[in-house]
Amino acid sequence: MSGRGAIRVGVAAAIAAALAGCNTVQSMLAPAGEQADRIEWVWRVMLWVCVPIYVLVLVALALSLRRGGRADRAEDPGDRQRDERAIGRGLVGWTALIALLLTGLVGASFVADRDLNRAASAPLKIKVTARQWWWSVQYLDDDPSKLTTTANELHLPLGRDARIELASNDVIHSLWIPALSGKLDLIPGRTNVLVLTPTQAGRFRGQCAEFCGLQHAHMALDVVVEDEASFAAWRAHQLEPAKAPDSDETRAGQAVFLGAACATCHSIAGTTAAARNGPDLTHVASRASIGAGVLPSGRDALARWIEDPQRHKPGVNMPAVPLDARERDQLAAYLAELR
Repeated sequence: MSGRGAIRVGVAAAIAAALAGCNTVQSMLAPAGEQADRIEWVWRVMLWVCVPIYVLVLVALALSLRRGGRADRAEDPGDRQRDERAIGRGLVGWTALIALLLTGLVGASFVADRDLNRAASAPLKIKVTARQWWWSVQYLDDDPSKLTTTANELHLPLGRDARIELASNDVIHSLWIPALSGKLDLIPGRTNVLVLTPTQAGRFRGQCAEFCGLQHAHMALDVVVEDEASFAAWRAHQLEPAKAPDSDETRAGQAVFLGAACATCHSIAGTTAAARNGPDLTHVASRASIGAGVLPSGRDALARWIEDPQRHKPGVNMPAVPLDARERDQLAAYLAELR
């Protein structure tokens, strides 16, 4: 292959990779919600306005350099005056064009912002609380018995408004789910509201977008958008207590959990563990990951996390629980059954 052919292939591969990267679970250029669609529309408007302006600036720069290269040549005074008048008219026209385009961009931004801040219609109400470094997700209801709490995972019904109340218990965080909407800060002592209206089913990724400490980069939020029936079934299952252990190993694991320091931080519905310092573990095995995206869900990962959480997420508030290998495996077996 010739050098030019190799360059063309390389450029094509780079473009293909860039386009593929724009169509992922964490891309604002692949909108899967009404709010993200409005943001992407503004982005495209600004792109198609600014690219021609950029090209015109480069053309003007090239012409000025060319003209400057002829500056040492003799020039007729009449020609110089005509050039100066032309330049003056061009500057006036350029200023008017820029003012007009900026006004248009402001108008487009205003229209999109108004859509983003519209009131939700009969919304699903959810409270998301950011902590260092994980997400507490609570599904609100006027009936206290129907309150549902999970962690690091947000389930949403397709085509329905969700009113997300955002709060923080420690420092400033920022929730960003690019495929569904823009960023919004979570500020201690204040509640902000984010409205999400998913238009595509699938699994998407949210992330803390405000530096919040050592493990800021390891603070992911899995977002699952599903049809109304699937969402209703998931929420009904979340209201159920944890599965009772049905083997000697898992019964021993439950005893380890309730007898060790685990129960002082975590809660499991259906047991005496009711602490709120750490994530609710009632259905922990049904989640895609543990540690807010640090490890994939599964018995082996749970055992590794229990053995030394600081190894996988340095600075996390969970200490290493002093257990022997047998107790650790029993505890991991018990937690791996909580679906």
